Amino acid sequence: MLRRNGELRTDHWPLTTDLMPHHIGIVACSAEGAALCYRTICLEGTALMGTHDHPEVSLHGHSLAEYNKFLEAGDWAGVAELMLSSARKLASAGADFLICPDNTIHQAFDLVVQRSPRPWLHIAEEVAREAQRQHFMQLGVLGTTYLMEGPVYTEKLRAAGIEHYIPGPRERAEINRIIFEELVNARFLPASLDYFLDIIRGMAETGCDAVVLGCTEIPLLVMPESSPLPTLDSTRLLARAALREAMSDSFVSH
Repeated sequence: MLRRNGELRTDHWPLTTDLMPHHIGIVACSAEGAALCYRTICLEGTALMGTHDHPEVSLHGHSLAEYNKFLEAGDWAGVAELMLSSARKLASAGADFLICPDNTIHQAFDLVVQRSPRPWLHIAEEVAREAQRQHFMQLGVLGTTYLMEGPVYTEKLRAAGIEHYIPGPRERAEINRIIFEELVNARFLPASLDYFLDIIRGMAETGCDAVVLGCTEIPLLVMPESSPLPTLDSTRLLARAALREAMSDSFVSH
């Protein structure tokens, strides 16, 4: 819920607000995804607060290399400790609530929220909420192999009554390679775009009515106008949810 001039609002974006915005903390993992999330908050904050204005934002990130050590070992407790380390630093910096613009490491989310100094928004819940709003029934999910094969979207989409589809093993391996060798290093190649578009066309043929861009760098490669299916941009959806939460008079409890 949002308030404008003391009046309760239920529409998507109020134009102005008289609330003191809450401080957003971004727990970063990969640089490109975190940067896109930060930029979205700052640029789209103007719709809520006025020209060049946005809520206070702090960002902390351990290196992707540190995260990868734990990911490759399947050590989700180790991933959680890195996330908690960032959470504590952000809480000390004054953040009121936290987001993480990285789908993969949300597999450690339940290990984090139990010990977190601040409440969180969950990226897959925000995607599922938007899918429900648009009445999508079956989503293709793209992301790292950890994400596509893991429980993050399986659980959240099932809870929302939405089916999902992931590519086959060979396609998952190539998508994962593109993410870790190219996208996180800000390399957005035409051949890789063509590969993603072919995968999305295949998803459409299986009956998917939209595709989740479930690696936070994919929206920098796959644009809505080029995609054969409507896109659910997890990065920007999380950023917009954080903006709404920052302007709210209460926090979503997680």
